[in-house]
Amino acid sequence: MSEFLFLFCAGFLGGILNSVAGGGSFITFPALLFVGVTPISANASNTFASCAGYLSGTYAFREDLNAHKKELPKLILTGLIGGILGAWLLLQTPESLFRAAIPWLLLIATVLFVFGGKLNITLKRITSHHQHASSLGRILLFLMLLAVCIYGGFFNAGLGIITLSYLALAGHSNINSMNGMKLLVSSTVSLIAIILFAYEGVIAWYEGLIVLVGSLVGGYIAAHISRNLSQQYVRVFVIIASCGITVYFFIDTYAI
Repeated sequence: MSEFLFLFCAGFLGGILNSVAGGGSFITFPALLFVGVTPISANASNTFASCAGYLSGTYAFREDLNAHKKELPKLILTGLIGGILGAWLLLQTPESLFRAAIPWLLLIATVLFVFGGKLNITLKRITSHHQHASSLGRILLFLMLLAVCIYGGFFNAGLGIITLSYLALAGHSNINSMNGMKLLVSSTVSLIAIILFAYEGVIAWYEGLIVLVGSLVGGYIAAHISRNLSQQYVRVFVIIASCGITVYFFIDTYAI
């Protein structure tokens, strides 16, 4: 019962964070590890638990996505290819190697969370002067999107932030459209990865379902109280929590 409450509360808090400022995986992924789920299984289960929020968010932005119908097939196809490649790479990674990589992956996700906003602003400024990409530019943008999707299939935390960075570099500026496309990419990557994870039997369904339900409840409540929550304060909390969790895993992994 204590494990159930712990995972539900982690999912609940993660759902609130994802709805208000992002960064819910900094809570849910370590929570799955702390209850004894193995690292690769915890990562796969976290992807499963996060997917429902991505899907509901994509549906909420459906009208904004309609304005970019021509671009959506490319996002979906690249998401499918990158997601399955990333998930396959994860499944080929030895458990011990992935465990050693966790602190570094969390550090990357933390840096993306802290500096992602400034990076997006910089990219928007650059793209405002280069609206017409060359053929080489289009190829590089495609490769960047593919790399983003492979990362998402391999490790879900921070996916939304680097997807926004790609969209800014691609010349997008409408935040609602960007959020819709971000969630569409996240949904596509996660769904195809979950199929592969399920086939290989690495998802901890019981623990993952508890986190998923908690995330849905937290996200639903956050949608109704978000106007009374300071996004700045929530963001500071996520930064402090992510830094603390990252330091903990560095110590736990590499301390002699």
